[in-house]
Amino acid sequence: MSDYLVIVESPAKAKTIERYLGKKYKVKASMGHVRDLPRSQMGVDAKNDFEVKYITIRGKGPVLKDLKTAAKKAKKVYLAADPDREGEAIAWHLAHSLDLDINSDCRVVFNEITKDAIKESFKHPRPINQSLVDAQQARRVLDRLVGYNISPILWKKVKKGLSAGRVQSVAVRLIIDREKEIRDFEPEEYWTIKADFLKGTEQFEGQFYGVNGKKVELTNEAEVNDILSKIDGNSFTIHSVTKKERKRNPSPPFITSSLQQEAARKLNFRAKKTMMLAQQLYEGIDLGKEGTVGLITYMRTDSTRISDTAIEEGTQYIEQTFGKQFLTDTKRKEKKGANTQDAHEGIRPTSVFREPSSVKQYLGRDQLRLYKLIWERFVASQMASAIMDTMSVDLNNGDVVFRATGSKVKFPGFMKVYVEGNDDNVEEKEKMLPGLAEGDQVFSKDIDPKQHFTQPPPRYTEARLVKTLEELGIGRPSTYAPTLDTIQKRGYVALDNKRFIPTELGEIVDELMLEFFPKILDVKFTAKMEHDLDEIEEGKTEWINIIDEFYKDFEKRLEIAEAEMKEVEIKDEPAGVDCENCGHPMVYKMGRYGKFMACSNFPDCRNTKPIVKEIGVPCPKCEKGNIVERKSKKKRIFYGCDQYPECDFLSWDKPLPRKCPKCENLLVEKKLKKGIQVQCAQCDYKEEPQK
Repeated sequence: MSDYLVIVESPAKAKTIERYLGKKYKVKASMGHVRDLPRSQMGVDAKNDFEVKYITIRGKGPVLKDLKTAAKKAKKVYLAADPDREGEAIAWHLAHSLDLDINSDCRVVFNEITKDAIKESFKHPRPINQSLVDAQQARRVLDRLVGYNISPILWKKVKKGLSAGRVQSVAVRLIIDREKEIRDFEPEEYWTIKADFLKGTEQFEGQFYGVNGKKVELTNEAEVNDILSKIDGNSFTIHSVTKKERKRNPSPPFITSSLQQEAARKLNFRAKKTMMLAQQLYEGIDLGKEGTVGLITYMRTDSTRISDTAIEEGTQYIEQTFGKQFLTDTKRKEKKGANTQDAHEGIRPTSVFREPSSVKQYLGRDQLRLYKLIWERFVASQMASAIMDTMSVDLNNGDVVFRATGSKVKFPGFMKVYVEGNDDNVEEKEKMLPGLAEGDQVFSKDIDPKQHFTQPPPRYTEARLVKTLEELGIGRPSTYAPTLDTIQKRGYVALDNKRFIPTELGEIVDELMLEFFPKILDVKFTAKMEHDLDEIEEGKTEWINIIDEFYKDFEKRLEIAEAEMKEVEIKDEPAGVDCENCGHPMVYKMGRYGKFMACSNFPDCRNTKPIVKEIGVPCPKCEKGNIVERKSKKKRIFYGCDQYPECDFLSWDKPLPRKCPKCENLLVEKKLKKGIQVQCAQCDYKEEPQK
């Protein structure tokens, strides 16, 4: 019999921790929550101080029975769920189910699953933090009151299967507002004048800046022609040369939202996938002789704070690997947002000496890519700033001023390891200028005026939406991934070229919510609610008071919506083709994976077809069919023959209507990071990449 029982959430975590603690400890997994609100009913009594009804989750009976048996045999039970609100709530539910005293030292928390961290945490057990539990319970009750009251109204008035929620409704609202901005956007004309200059044999580029040293914006062709008429010949004089040294600081270690954003930019991961892989790295990976080890610290955090031990280890690694000059000489201040809880550290490797290359053989491809990203970000965050030499030159021809700028890396610092990406995937390149001095003469080789039009604001990618929600103080690290998943599953939004667009259904539901439940869609109100939850966590206010204040107005709104909301009929859009089975018209339907075609004679005819797009290329395999564009269940575009299953031709790269000049086989467009490359599907023929 073991002296001590430790309960964690997952079996993977249990296996690792048991090995660290030794024979006196038995570690078991609760497999997440064991109790929750019932699915079939509200479970919250709004008329009786919001009394909550908890039941054992279906299927958790055997797990709970096993835990009770083990708890009775143990001298002491420790609850070691994750170190956040939800983990505290899981521990609280377990304590109630196992008849443990929540005021005893039964709660153990750790930010990383390493031998030292685990052993240290068991030296400092504490009682369950009721304020943390209350904050989680308040969120759960609030979401239940909103979802279980509004959703039935939407089912009745619009369509079955719909739902509403505080964070998801605001997320959809943001996407719709952005789409309206794009629809209402009126492009404005502007012009640029680019010039290529020569100093001897060296060529460099400059742009029109202004007249008589003052910046001038060009808004039409007449203004451009006026500037061009003022340029006399092709000789320009260097009027001024400005040289500066600029420091560039590294990004701080990841928090949950920045990890999701950077994984989307650099690895093309969805938020849900990022969090799944991070969970695996946190809970532990079998490293052969070393055993199962947690590779990263806890991945649900809003703090960039790093422990002194990790900083010391990082300093040691950087000095050994890169040299003393790459160590930072100043302690960088953490940037804290207004809503930062700062419960635990930023996301970092549990040991910086565990380089990605040393664990490569034990990790899956995507696990390795995410671990490498986290490892590089942490190492870079502890390194010296990069130093850039910048140069700005004004070139005069009479009153007309052109400006050329250049920069080069004088000292790479942290950039030797990692540079943060950006949402537009624009790579920063060094732009060198030749040695220039005031009074030098240079000659314009080519002057090229170009017309442009301002662009509408971009649609939200997952990364941009997470960043916006975080900046607005809406949701918390643990809510972003499930929120993005829910709004797509409900059919409120769809992803087009990795950017969110609202569906007709999303816009209908949003309009109804805006009319009858404006507070739910109010960004400031939702952010204030997050602040109130933080106040509960800090023990500054009672959770029942916060819920009661919200519910007074909400209850009135529900009565009005029930009485006045009109039924909305969503008509199916004709697909323009007839069903080959029964002859009735096909219509477009919205499903879990997006739009598809279905027979209008449903349920008598259940014929469905995916929506395909012809690309004007005959099938090279069967020569009977044509190539069409399709989407996989994961929304990835691929190309196949329209005669499938008779012909199984498939290509992830887009086939082209012209043939390879070298071997007469199929040419395809291959997407690269820097553009698109046309190449042969059979031989080694390649064309220059196009941006």
